[in-house]
Amino acid sequence: MNVLQPLNLPPYPFKITERDGSYFMFDEIRKKEILVTPEEWVRQHFIRFLIGHKGYPKSLIKVEGGLKLHGMQRRSDILLHNNNGQKIGLVECKAPGVPIDQKVFEQAANYNMVHKVQLLVVTNGLTTYQAQINFEEKNYKFLEELPAYNSGLGNR
Repeated sequence: MNVLQPLNLPPYPFKITERDGSYFMFDEIRKKEILVTPEEWVRQHFIRFLIGHKGYPKSLIKVEGGLKLHGMQRRSDILLHNNNGQKIGLVECKAPGVPIDQKVFEQAANYNMVHKVQLLVVTNGLTTYQAQINFEEKNYKFLEELPAYNSGLGNR
């Protein structure tokens, strides 16, 4: 499988280098070169989409942040914050070959038991779903598209 396959996200001119048959790219958030895996390819595209098309400031995006769930150490793919430093969104990225199914939603929902954010996104770069979580009413609704940073979602 081609790790650099086209996705249903805008293409970006990433700086990609090849060494010993593996591809590496510079991650602007973590400020280091990383190995390109199919999941990382999706994560990097989604980060660029958040910044370039939805106006999320780079400084308010955390990548692969640690969390403890049921006593086990886990990593959330992308965590979004507002200007006050409060967590407002969680993005779970999968490789393009991984279907976005109930298991993926449950993983994201479990992570959100820790983070408690209003915006939950799951994507494999080909299919993306986003939902707004209402903790008071204990329900959620799927959104047609990802809200822009300036939509006020995180300041409610």
